Amino acid sequence: MKFTKMEGIGNDYIYIDNRDHFFDYDPAFITKISDRHMGIGADGLIALENSDKYDFKMRMFNADGSEGQMCGNGIRCLAKFAYDNKLTDKTHLEFETMAGKRIVDLILEDGQVTGATVDMGVPSSKVKDLPMVYDAEECINGEFVVGGKHYRGTAISVGNPHIVLFTKHLPEDIETDGFKIEHSGVFPEKVNVEFVEVIDRNHLKMRVWERGSGETLACGTGACATVYAAILENKIDTTCDVELLGGHLSITYRDGHLFMTGQARTTFTGEVMEENYVR
Repeated sequence: MKFTKMEGIGNDYIYIDNRDHFFDYDPAFITKISDRHMGIGADGLIALENSDKYDFKMRMFNADGSEGQMCGNGIRCLAKFAYDNKLTDKTHLEFETMAGKRIVDLILEDGQVTGATVDMGVPSSKVKDLPMVYDAEECINGEFVVGGKHYRGTAISVGNPHIVLFTKHLPEDIETDGFKIEHSGVFPEKVNVEFVEVIDRNHLKMRVWERGSGETLACGTGACATVYAAILENKIDTTCDVELLGGHLSITYRDGHLFMTGQARTTFTGEVMEENYVR
């Protein structure tokens, strides 16, 4: 199986062209090749497919083999993947995703794709859209309990579920709380957990515990959810730099939509011997 390894500010995936449906998305196989010691190593796998409605369709799988709705860093790289492999000559691309339509505008320097801006759509603060078990329509700086511990956070859907926890300082350990919250009954379909420090009204620092993958260096949908949560709590202005472990994303909230700008980079290409990963 031929693949391309790509990363968007450290959020790295294995990319394949699956327009002819040669790959069946076996979860065990995806988990094995995502392993950083025994496989290629990645936060998961992203595939390009044909779409009946838009330019292409995106399929995204976490490192544990589960399918996710969307990946903001991943879709920037997927658009670059399509352009670099001459599957399109367009720099304005529309993608079908499980989270709905996403629009990507590629950024070129000297004819090379270096990044992209993505229209991430309209965010929602309705708990039913995550879903979240909560006794109100929204959870904005609201209290919830997991394993007897009380947390305060803001629940946001950007096509996938997020709970944003603002902290005075970023914690050194996010696995303990991140894992507990992800797998709690409060979020029946699990959840991405963001831990966020407000630096000023145009700068946030964030660490993320991703559903199905654990801590990653970056999460584009998480950065978008964090910015929208911070706007709802009047902590920032409508354009903000989000600093993650892997780098920076610029997020703007305009006309009801979230727009994300960041880099996209190919690290290497290769071919994995499928027979070495018995299913």
